Order: sequence, then C-alpha cells, then structure tokens
Amino acid sequence: MTFEHAFAIGAVGAAIALVFAFMQSRKVLKFSEGTPAMQKIANAIRKGAGAYLKRQFRVVAIFYVVVVAALAVLAVLGHASPFIPFAFLTGGIFSQLSAYIGMKIATKANVRTANASGESLNQGLKVAFASGTVLSFTVVGLSILDVSVWFLVLRFIFNQEPAAIAENMVMFGVGVAVFALFARVGGGIFTKAADVGADLVGKVEAGIPEDDPRNPAVIADNVGDNVGDVAGMGADLYESYIKSMHAGIALGFAAFAGDDRLVWAAMFLPVAIAVVGMIASLIGTFLIRTGEKASQAQLLKTLRVGTYTAAGLAMLASAPLAYFIMGDFVGWLGLFISVVIGVVAGCLIAYFTEYFTSTHYKPTKELAKASETGSATIIIGGISLGMKSTVAPVLIVVVAIVASFLAAGGTMGDIYIFSLGEGANTFSHGLYGIGLAAVGMLSTLGITLATDAYGPVADNAGGIAEMAHLPAEVRERTDALDALGNTTAATGKGFAVGSAALTSLALLVSYINIATDHVARHGGYVLDEVTGYMVHATRGTLFQGLDLSLDNPSVLIGIFLGAMLVFVFSALTMSAVQRAAQSIVMEVRRQFREIVGIMEEKVDPDYAACVDLCTRGALKEMVLPTVISVVLPIITGLLFGVEGVVGFIGGATVIGFVVAVFMCNAGGAWDNAKKYIESGELGGKGSDCHKAAVIGDTVGDPFKDTTGPSINTLFKLVSTVSITIVSVIAAFSLF
Repeated sequence: MTFEHAFAIGAVGAAIALVFAFMQSRKVLKFSEGTPAMQKIANAIRKGAGAYLKRQFRVVAIFYVVVVAALAVLAVLGHASPFIPFAFLTGGIFSQLSAYIGMKIATKANVRTANASGESLNQGLKVAFASGTVLSFTVVGLSILDVSVWFLVLRFIFNQEPAAIAENMVMFGVGVAVFALFARVGGGIFTKAADVGADLVGKVEAGIPEDDPRNPAVIADNVGDNVGDVAGMGADLYESYIKSMHAGIALGFAAFAGDDRLVWAAMFLPVAIAVVGMIASLIGTFLIRTGEKASQAQLLKTLRVGTYTAAGLAMLASAPLAYFIMGDFVGWLGLFISVVIGVVAGCLIAYFTEYFTSTHYKPTKELAKASETGSATIIIGGISLGMKSTVAPVLIVVVAIVASFLAAGGTMGDIYIFSLGEGANTFSHGLYGIGLAAVGMLSTLGITLATDAYGPVADNAGGIAEMAHLPAEVRERTDALDALGNTTAATGKGFAVGSAALTSLALLVSYINIATDHVARHGGYVLDEVTGYMVHATRGTLFQGLDLSLDNPSVLIGIFLGAMLVFVFSALTMSAVQRAAQSIVMEVRRQFREIVGIMEEKVDPDYAACVDLCTRGALKEMVLPTVISVVLPIITGLLFGVEGVVGFIGGATVIGFVVAVFMCNAGGAWDNAKKYIESGELGGKGSDCHKAAVIGDTVGDPFKDTTGPSINTLFKLVSTVSITIVSVIAAFSLF
C-alpha cells in the first residue's frame, strides 16, 4: 500500500474537527444572554471587536495584494512555484477565518458565561470552555484541511512527485505567517493600549475598581481581550500547527527519498499524528467539569485531567500508527519515541511556565511581596523572575531536540552531505525525528488552545458582571474562572513559544535542504540518478554542500542581524503600545475632566472614542514591524547569500525564543502578583502594595500580551519567507 492516497484521511479528520466546533458553537448559543443591561454591554464589546477585525482585514488585504503580485512575478520568472500565490491566499484566508470564528463565538459567549455563572461555577466553566473549543477545533480542522487538500491537488490533479510536493508544502505557510504576525501585533497593541490606559487612570489615579462602568476605556479593554487573546492567539497557533505539518512532510521526504513506499508514508505520518491528536483532544474536552465550591487548585486540576488525558491518548495512539505506517522502516519505534518526546516536552514547558507565573507557587508570591517597598522593586523582581524562567524551557527544548534526533536514528557523529533520491542517511532520519517531535508537541492543540482561549471569555464575563451590577457571588465565580484563565494563558504562551522553537528548527532544516539544492543547481550541478548525489555536469565533482561553519563571515553576519531583528521588533511593538496607551490615558483623563456626571454614574462615558483610538493606533502601528520582518531576511539573503540567511534564521530563533519566554513569564508573574494582592494578601485592593503591583502589571502587559507572544510568530515568519524566496537568493546574492 502507498500512503499518497491516505491523505484523504486528513480531510475526514478535518471534517470531524469542524463538525465538533460547529456543535460546540450551537451549545454555547443555547445559553441565555441574561438581562437587557448585560446584553447592551455585550453588544458594545461585540460591535467593537467586529469593527476592529474588519478594518484589520482590509489593511491585511492591501498587503496581500502586493505580496501575491510579487509571488506571481517570481513564478512567471521561474523563481517560485506557480502554486505559491494561490497557497498564500488559501493559507491566509483560512487563518483569518479561524480568527474571525473564534472571536465571533467569544463575543457571544462572554455574556452567556456571566449569566451562567449566576447559576453555578460549573455552568460558567461549561460555557466559557465550550467557546474555547470552537476556536481550537476550527484552527485544527482548517489546518489539517489545508494541508490535506493541497497535497491531493498537487499529487492527483497536477501529478507532482514527492520532491516537488515537499518543496511546495514547506513554502505554503507564508500567507499564514503574514496574517499571524499582523493579528498578533495588531491585536496585542489594541488590547494592551486599552488595558494600560484603563488601569493607570482608573485604578491608580481615580481609585475605581477594575471593569468599573465609569471608566471610559473599560469597553475597549474587553474588546482587546477578544482581538488580541482570542483572534491573535488563534492565528499564532494556526501558524505553528500547520507549519509543523509542512516541515514534517518536507523532512519525511528528505529522510526517505528514493524509497517509493516509505517516502509517501513518511510524508503522511505527520498528518496522521495530527488527526489522532485531534481525536484525543476531543475526548479530553468531555472530562473538564467542576463542582460549585471548587478552589483554584481544583479548577486547575480539572483542566489538567483533560489535557493530560488527551496527551496520554495521543502518545498511545502514535505507537500503532508509526508501526502501521512506517513498519517497513526498522527504526519505526524511534519515530514513535520522537512523537512522545514532543508531547512530553510540551507538557513540561507548560508546567514550568505555570510554576513561575501561578499564585500557587513561590516565585509569584515572592514577587508580590516585593511590592512592599514600591513599584521599582516589583519591576526589578519581575525582570529577574522572567530571566530565571528561561532556564527550564531552554533545557527542555535542547533535550527534546537531542533525544528525538537520536531516537529517530541520528548519531552525534553524523556528517551530512545534501542528497536526493537514494542518498538519505541516518542524519536525515534524525532530523525527521525532530520534525515529528514538533508535530507531537502540537498534536493536542485542540484542547491546549481551548484551555487558553476560554480565559478571555471568563475575563469579559467578569467585566460584564461588574458593569451590569450583578450579585457579588457572580463576580466571585467569574473571578475564579478569570484567575484560572490567567494561569492557563501563561502556560498557553509558554506552550506556543516552545512549539514555535521546534517548528522553526524544523523549518530551518528544510531551508538548508532546499537552499542547498538550489545553490547546487545554480552552480551547474545535477542529480546523479545512480548515487543520488549532486554532481557537476561537466567536471563530475561532488557537491560538498553549504559552508555553515561559524568561521564563515556570512553565517556570523546573519546571526548578528537575526538577533538584532528580535530587539528592533521588540522596541517597535513596545513603543507602539506606549504611544497608543498614552492616547487612551489622555482620552480617559479628558472625559473624567469634561463630562460631568461620569463619576456619579449619571451619564455614560464615551466608550466608542476609546475603542476608535485603540483601533486606529493598532492598525497604524502593526504595519512597520511586519514589513521589517518580511524585508530584512530578504535583504540579508541578497547581500550575504543562503549561508547568511541560515545564520539569520538561527540568530532570530535562538534569541527570539529566550526573549519571548522571558517577556511572557515576567508579564504573567506581574499580572498574577497583582491578583494575589487583590485576593486579600499584603493589604488587598487599594493598599500601597496593590498600587505598586498595578504599576508592575502595566509594565508587564505589553511583555506578555504584545511583544512576547509576537516574537515566536516573528521567527517562524522569518523561516517561511526565507524558504519562499530561496531561489532568488541562490541566483542573485552578492556573496
């Protein structure tokens, strides 16, 4: 049996995921929206979120038209596959559709969660988590559908061979990558500008509670939760998920090229793992429920039961899957172990992220205590905590890379010479193991993303409860769900960054494979059908591959430029939040000063003015970081060749990974330190400790919700853009 036909199973799995997402959306919509006051607030949030996303889509559409035109020109000139412009559009459209559907259901679920929390804590959890599964299974379903349908089209309509399919697939993620960065950066700027502005003027200056209806920025803050933490997160993980499959397919071809049976099997295995992971996630969602008097620890436990059960089922299912698909390969067991390594690594990264950011553990409690001596010490403590928190994720990723490489058949003494056809060796088998580890880590995205995406819904529910003056027990229940959501959001970001690191490494390997082939062919080398190696057409000499040693100036220059991009990108996104937040602060102060009766609740603030300011600020500021991220790797390649780009990808990935973990964990710890004090510790709300913690939280807001999460999208985009224009770099680079 050849597994080229088995990609139809992917389409079936995608259909199951999408049907389940639809059923969950129907489940959410059956719940009541509550009182007219609640519905009025929810409609304002829904209207603001929808308006922002539509305007974002229009900005992105302009960029897409330009890029598609450029890709079409490259295709006509023979420097790009003719399928890439179309794949750019399908990937971008599916990614945008996932973000839109997730945000749409989140803005319908927030008010229903608030109302359901009036009945019981379990009812509130049921609504919020169901809305999270709509986003997660839409992301999973559309990703698997995109990969499966494109494979079937390339193979059975255009009759492409494995080499062409593998190269096309790994280039197809550029449309997804561009939108993911737009969504992450734009949504992050919006949500944190509103959040920082609302906190600084509302909590610190006016002394009113969070989500107080007198605060003009409160609706914008709730809108931001949806466009940043739902739509942005969905687009980000859509990109990681689909690219892990793309890279797995490309590495599967490189490992088994020349074996007509195994090459199709190796290319299909990543998709098969994604399908069984989706089914395991679906089963895990039914295990998430809680009692009325559940503590934070018990709420966290029920989410762990669901996610760990899904992870366990995915690992168990991978053994027979690897045997059935790759049974002709003596190392099939090692491939299964590689998948298990990826799943376990993802769980460990999530655990250590929780340890450094949750109020149940020592680091965040000690950070909260630092507020006793003011805002400066809590800021210093948060920076230190974030830096220390990078150790565990880095070590976990390093161990996962080495272990999966060795398990799949690689050896540390391998010397790699690029080959096609029958030249696949143990080194390429090891690289395939790393690719499968990335797929394994993301295989249960259906439930891990759901546990993250439900948090903003619970946060919105708490805001609606506060603004609609619901009974105190309702706010207590939504606060319990929101506090848990902060922890799951932090672990979700850690999971996203960790998976991005493995995915980017797999993409880097794919880039080296594809770039080596293009350089060889540009230099007059051709494939020797007998040996499978690249041989010069006239001299008969063997192509020795790229010079990727550190004493190659091009590689070193690329590393420095890639590292620099991370800091320039961080500076641009942080300053964007600063400028947008300043405009919100000024607007809120103006309304407090000029609109008589706001503080007495005799008149409503002008909520729309703050929403419009955030929208305009986010859309304006998101363009430059995205354009620089696309243009700089191209310039590096044209100046310093494919070796320079390898260094660039490596520098951006390594530095980006560490900086992203630092920022996400520092921001998460500052946020939860504030909530720890608000729970009654260290003087509680309104105390000097609380005011210092609010300052720390406002510093951490762009860390954890704008720049940190955007960086992992950044280095994946760099890899994908580099792969897409590799032919141009090989042909026209100066050095």
